[in-house]
Amino acid sequence: MRVPETQVALLEAASATDTKTVAQIAEELGEDTAAVTRAAFELEAEGLLSVDEHVAEDVSLTEEGEQYLEEGLPEIRLHDAAVEAGGEEAPVVMGQLIGAAALEGQEVDIALSNFARKGFGRIEGGEVVVDPSEQPGIDPEADPEEEALEAISEGATGYLDGGILDRLESRGLVERTETTIRSVTLTDDGVTALMEGLEVTETVGEVTPELLTSGEWEDVEFSEYNVEADAETTHGGKEHILRQTANRVKDVLVGMGFQEMEGPHADADFWINDCLFMPQDHPARTHWDRFALDVPRMEGLPDDLVDRVEDAHRNGVGEDGDGYHSPWSEEFAQAVALRGHTTSLSMRYLSGEATGDLEPPQRYFSVEKVYRNDTLDPTHLLEFFQIEGWVMAEDLSVRDLMGTFTEFYEQFGITDIEFKPHYNPYTEPSFELFGKHPETGELIEIGNSGIFREEVLSPLGVECDVMAWGLALERLLMLMYGFEDIRDVHGTLCDLDLLRNVEVVY
Repeated sequence: MRVPETQVALLEAASATDTKTVAQIAEELGEDTAAVTRAAFELEAEGLLSVDEHVAEDVSLTEEGEQYLEEGLPEIRLHDAAVEAGGEEAPVVMGQLIGAAALEGQEVDIALSNFARKGFGRIEGGEVVVDPSEQPGIDPEADPEEEALEAISEGATGYLDGGILDRLESRGLVERTETTIRSVTLTDDGVTALMEGLEVTETVGEVTPELLTSGEWEDVEFSEYNVEADAETTHGGKEHILRQTANRVKDVLVGMGFQEMEGPHADADFWINDCLFMPQDHPARTHWDRFALDVPRMEGLPDDLVDRVEDAHRNGVGEDGDGYHSPWSEEFAQAVALRGHTTSLSMRYLSGEATGDLEPPQRYFSVEKVYRNDTLDPTHLLEFFQIEGWVMAEDLSVRDLMGTFTEFYEQFGITDIEFKPHYNPYTEPSFELFGKHPETGELIEIGNSGIFREEVLSPLGVECDVMAWGLALERLLMLMYGFEDIRDVHGTLCDLDLLRNVEVVY
């Protein structure tokens, strides 16, 4: 009986009484596992070998999991810092705890969401309260997720709770891979073939230029391929759909004649709010809604512009202007915070601070991150992307603004935008935009817009109309793809399988 060399070696290495895995035999023979697997299936088809399969799961820590194994889970560190700072049931300012717990970047969101989920306490108005009565029996010192990380690092995964593993996997702290283990045994026909003797025949696995030019391809025997054999699952690199959508938004706006703005994520409150004619005692400017940074004040703001903005706040603009009659402090204006909207970029550009004085007509946009102390829910995150835009021109109207939105959203297949009158301290008239969710049919807010008031434009030195807007990129994503919870695609709880398999919408 004529058999390829790899098949002969496999038959001789296999046993009729003892089961061996393909990997074990491949190691014994010094052959590639894939080649031995292919040979096993070919011999099974000939009835000389029996191939059995079972699936084994392997659990390992990701790089982030290794980091938290060493440093502790963010929510545990937040809990411990809160207990050390104020004890149980005593409120502690969140900003103080973030530094004490050494939380950086995404760890802040991770700590806050999991602190509440695990019932360690409450987060109210920018303060953290450790309250064991929230969920009796919860012990942060014996946290099952932290204990599971330790067990996985030691290779003791056999008795771990499946729910805990699911949670750690959703957090990106562990990787679970399923491997198909194939075992082989000789059949009676295989034993008979070995006893009768096998003749080795050389086979060729691929056609090469040498075989073609020499003509030897006519005389060689080619290996058979099993096109139904399992192949290893691989996940290649892929651009996140949020980034895909952001880039597409940029392309659309550039195609509509806009230029892109750039600027700092952490900025003076002057650029973030004061230039927008937001009173300094407005609730949105307290620690309840903004992320103030414990860094030196941003001195060196343009003196003339600061004076004009302060005068607008105190006295208003024009003969009928009245101002706010509320406290105004240059020190507060110099305080640094994470921007709550990218309108801070618009103020820098409209004032001439970013690129020099601008002459109408002008169109500018940005698609950048903003940061707000919101309550986490299916449509709100602590940080998200805002599509900022404005047009500077003479005699602009609400119809121009609505027409711009209609043209923009039609590029994404969205044609049912609705408008609702709204109040903003910095625009008049103003309106919100709503879109219908493709799955639920619910109207969801997708943006805010209006025409800048004279109290905003006059201090900046702008003498024509400016219409402006802030749209939510994540809400646009929900309308395009039908997601009901933005946390499925953005943040630490995102669905990795969903991100790997979702189709790109053009």
